[in-house]
Amino acid sequence: MNNSKYRGVVVPMVTPVTQDGQLDVEAVKRIINFFANHNVSPLLMGTTGEGNSVSQADGQLFVETAVQARDAWAAVNVQRSSSNVQRIYAGLTGNCFAEQVRQAEIYTALGADVIVATLPTYYALTPEQMYEYYHTLADCITGPLMLYNILATTHMSIPVEIIRRLADHPNIVGLKDSERNLERMAQCIEIAKGRDDFAYFCGWAAQSAHSLELGGNGIVPSTGNYVPEMFSQLFDTAVAGDMETANRLQEETNEIAKIYQKDRSLGQSLTALKVMMQTKGLCDPWMLMPLTRLSAEEEQTIKDKVNALD
Repeated sequence: MNNSKYRGVVVPMVTPVTQDGQLDVEAVKRIINFFANHNVSPLLMGTTGEGNSVSQADGQLFVETAVQARDAWAAVNVQRSSSNVQRIYAGLTGNCFAEQVRQAEIYTALGADVIVATLPTYYALTPEQMYEYYHTLADCITGPLMLYNILATTHMSIPVEIIRRLADHPNIVGLKDSERNLERMAQCIEIAKGRDDFAYFCGWAAQSAHSLELGGNGIVPSTGNYVPEMFSQLFDTAVAGDMETANRLQEETNEIAKIYQKDRSLGQSLTALKVMMQTKGLCDPWMLMPLTRLSAEEEQTIKDKVNALD
């Protein structure tokens, strides 16, 4: 692991909304505090956060609310916050480059620490077009940029060699990679090794411990919305070299993930995750269109499984 300031557990936070699709501001505050108490940072409007479905206005309100909640928590927990730097990672999606630059600048002005951008997805892009997109975006925005590779939703994979070239851009600070490919993971971690200006974050939650053992800087587990404390401990033990404990926690969190992921599409799993969070009083399981809630019977089954964990 290098000494990049971007490290640790970054949870791809759900976007809590009300029944009429409005951002649930109070729920945002509760979740940010929940994360801060367990030493993890949020990634707003990523895949788990229904990023493509969040309006520009709500995206700005989301970032503003999260930053304010983070700062309020830090002011009350002065001693803890000095060693626990909670950074706000803001997801950037869409196909209009000018609008993406505009949103990124607004997020940064509101206090977001890092902009995390997926590829535009309407057109299939060549490797060189991917390079030009990220290079130009990094040139055009003020805040630091993190690449976000997620084959499952963009249906494109940023080649390792393109990542290697982009890592040299002074405003590109890392990669969040959710592609399920162990060889690729090792190659990308090697890019980040030995340098302090580019970090590797594993977005494949089931390989969190393994990625840290290889030298990755951070993990981005969606199940961290429900058990951030387990991933915080997983990270700390893996970094300390206690892989026995880290691997045990990996297995335990993998089992918890099955409650909302098993036999469900990605979209269905996200509302199931909100059902799990509802049992902790964090948010309600309303979704942004085109995603919808599960049936009452399915929601009850999830709650029953959660209760069985206790």
